[in-house]
Amino acid sequence: MKKLHLILCLLPFVNFTYAQLPPVFGPEYVKVASTSEMVKTYLTPQRIVWQSDDSGESILNSERLLEKGNGQVAVNDKNLFRFVSTENEKPGILLDFGKEIHGGVKISMGIRKSKTPLKLRLRFGESVGEAMSEIGGRQNATNEHSLRDFIIEVPWLGSVEVGETGYRFLRLDVVDSGEDVPIKSIEAAFVYRNIPYLGSFESDDERLNEIWLTGAYTVHLNMQNYLWDGIKRDRLVWVGDMHPEVMTINTVFGNHEIVSKSLDLARDQHPLPQWMNGISSYSMWWLLIHKNLYDYHGNLSYLKEQEPYMIGLLDQLSTFIDKDNKETLNGNRFLDWPTSEKPEAIHAGLQAMMIMTFQAGADMMSVLAKPELQKKYKKIADRFKKHKPKDNNTKQAAALMVLANLKDAKKQNSKVLTKDGVQRMSTFYGYYILEAMAKAGDYNSALSVIRKYWGGMLDLGATTFWEDFDILDITNSGPIDKLIPESNSDIHGDFGEYCYVGYRHSLCHGWASGPTAWLSQHVLGVNVMDGGNKVKISPNLGNLKWVRGSFPTKYGVLKVSHTIGEDGKVKTEIDAPEGLNVIQ
Repeated sequence: MKKLHLILCLLPFVNFTYAQLPPVFGPEYVKVASTSEMVKTYLTPQRIVWQSDDSGESILNSERLLEKGNGQVAVNDKNLFRFVSTENEKPGILLDFGKEIHGGVKISMGIRKSKTPLKLRLRFGESVGEAMSEIGGRQNATNEHSLRDFIIEVPWLGSVEVGETGYRFLRLDVVDSGEDVPIKSIEAAFVYRNIPYLGSFESDDERLNEIWLTGAYTVHLNMQNYLWDGIKRDRLVWVGDMHPEVMTINTVFGNHEIVSKSLDLARDQHPLPQWMNGISSYSMWWLLIHKNLYDYHGNLSYLKEQEPYMIGLLDQLSTFIDKDNKETLNGNRFLDWPTSEKPEAIHAGLQAMMIMTFQAGADMMSVLAKPELQKKYKKIADRFKKHKPKDNNTKQAAALMVLANLKDAKKQNSKVLTKDGVQRMSTFYGYYILEAMAKAGDYNSALSVIRKYWGGMLDLGATTFWEDFDILDITNSGPIDKLIPESNSDIHGDFGEYCYVGYRHSLCHGWASGPTAWLSQHVLGVNVMDGGNKVKISPNLGNLKWVRGSFPTKYGVLKVSHTIGEDGKVKTEIDAPEGLNVIQ
């Protein structure tokens, strides 16, 4: 992978620090502007995807944009990139920064006779197609949530920095005629958290390794002021969507304050009897996330802070059960988008979630030394178990019923979860489908799903995982990093439904990171227990020959490696931090 070049950020009134770029960019260290964990790094384009003129008349010296610069304009710069516009030719160029990033762009102009600012139209895109698109139309490019298509002015012998969105590609077009403008540089202003990747995963399958790291990077980009679901669109705290993200953060970054900050925001924004984000299942996910947080990190004082709201929410949920022990939840009844028009699937999933939620509630009441409430919530969970929803053919609901012990894991795995391969998957609930497959002991099938489904996005040029992906859309579709001929479909612009039609579709969505947490837990075999005080090592290599990795714990970083010996048995080596109880 070609390394992305970085330049010095010259901003006043900030502290400078040496920060490491996320692993997907390579190991180089650079100076960046920083006031906290949040840093800003400037990236040079990696390639020119397209330019409107190759004759050398309206676009000159375009290769200069790919050279690492010093970030400072000067009066004697020579042979700079130039835009030359006429009444009939207003040139444009499309740049590729190599990876999906969050941030904006910094454009610097050299010296010229006219001191008037240069008007440029900017179009940011998560795909080549989006960066080349017009707002609206059948392919549904938008400026919603974050501006990605607008006009700016670049000052004479100076710089301008604009934009805050998720993108990889940037198209720039001259707006006015009669311009002859030297451009010193066009650099991505990449904003991210400077935090180490404490967790890691390596195996003899490079495809799985890339998937693990891509999931980690997808969530990393969404760790902005709060934990968002998307960096272009859905720059919001969606509590249900947070669950896979939190599991990935636990796996890669350890106990990070952005999780509690986002959970507390959701709690305070939605006083009872409101459902979080207007969705009853999302309030249940809030409770389940707190259960996972305590299991991994054992922060009792933080759990106690949630006690009043938690008890109030559990008591509110307990009123939504009928005489036949069926859930009767109101509000927006939602699991994920592919099941949103299937009432039987939604009911089955919500029934399962009620069981998991009250079981988690009982466990947390035990930790909080409230035995009467523990008994009360366990009894409610047992009531919900008495109703078994009708069979349905959705993998999402089937997975939840397996996880809630409403259905037999092996039967559901063979009947529903593995049927038709990776068709009818969803990037959000793919995590729970993998969890259910693990419960059925079918690790080879789960690894195959990861390779084909999440790997299918990589095959199409993805550097982060997407809001939604239908494997059937691959047919005759071109990748996101190329211009698509009319004879092919655009995987980004020509598909999608519900809220993700066409280019509105987010190509960096944290809820799609499930394989990262799953591979570390089930393949590397790190199972955290007892409030983070204990770890059980239970690897499941499937058809892999070896796997090694690290995992952040409350005592430090745990390192584990497994190798299949000639006798077919797994040889395990463990390097555990002092104080951590490790069992096998």
